[in-house]
Amino acid sequence: MELDISLLERLSNAIAPSGYEGEVVRIIREELAGVVDEIHIDEFGNVLAFLNGSGPRILLDAHTDEVSFLITYIEENGVLRFHTLGSIDPRVAYGQRVVLKGEKGLVRGFIGAKAPHLLKKEELQKVPDYSELFIDIGAESKEEVLSMGIKPGTVGTFDSKFVRLTENRIMGKAFDDRVGVFVIISVLKMLKDSDVNVVAAFSTQEEVGLRGARLTAWKSDAKYGLALECTAASDVPGTPEHLYSTSLGKGPAITIADRSVIAHPKIVRLLIETAEENDIPYQFKSVVAGGTDAGVISLTKGGIPSGVVSVPARYIHGPAAIADLRDIKNTISLVYHFVKKISREK
Repeated sequence: MELDISLLERLSNAIAPSGYEGEVVRIIREELAGVVDEIHIDEFGNVLAFLNGSGPRILLDAHTDEVSFLITYIEENGVLRFHTLGSIDPRVAYGQRVVLKGEKGLVRGFIGAKAPHLLKKEELQKVPDYSELFIDIGAESKEEVLSMGIKPGTVGTFDSKFVRLTENRIMGKAFDDRVGVFVIISVLKMLKDSDVNVVAAFSTQEEVGLRGARLTAWKSDAKYGLALECTAASDVPGTPEHLYSTSLGKGPAITIADRSVIAHPKIVRLLIETAEENDIPYQFKSVVAGGTDAGVISLTKGGIPSGVVSVPARYIHGPAAIADLRDIKNTISLVYHFVKKISREK
């Protein structure tokens, strides 16, 4: 299996804050043209793509949004105050480059704070909170900011570009969850001529409360659900081995439970069986933390037995994450064979 690295790069580089996922939606539509039997986009920006075969309908979900920034106030000197859309550690945000989607085009800036050499000793010892951070786009006044097409309500993301670091490792922004989007697109292409009944949901606004998936799960009329995610790999210095949630290079991570869902035992069993029958390396997400769209999928209508498979990546929810291409390839293989297997279940 050859991975389409250029597609992964396009997905990573796309600027798609929560509620503004249009760039990713356009890529999905282009990639799935002629692949799926039906594709629909609802008023919320969610994409539903169908392969109308036989057997139980299987919902594959990935979210299209990324952690991002929302401009809330413009000071008279041209400095921008902002709110985060999704969870971003202020220690990570401070000192980063950002790109804003202004009405006249992209505008770049920098997340600044009071200069370190002006801080008191006690201030140096604490993490700055967001009330102390601001975005500087080089403007000299509020009027200049407005003339650049930036106003309250403007959104933006970290200003990072996709890079292939080594043969197996890649770095880029928004791997959570553009990697999941990439996995589903790749699986749909592999399933194109199979007699399976699959609906792929590319859901919006996951980072601000699993919002899009509440709609896509309801519309899917699915028998089973599987969320494809990108989860934190914590195999780095300073983390005890027993707290490695996942590790790079050890395969897709199967969730037993997180803060949003207890994965259905049947889904977990079939994922493990699928991996072992096809010699696919896998690991378990070993820390019960975070939440995914599976949390709302599993509670939809009368309940949809659901699970989660994730690609590990270091430094998610920051300006750049690092992932392993072998993990991505093995995740695609696991999901493909899982769909085929569960489609035959009686």
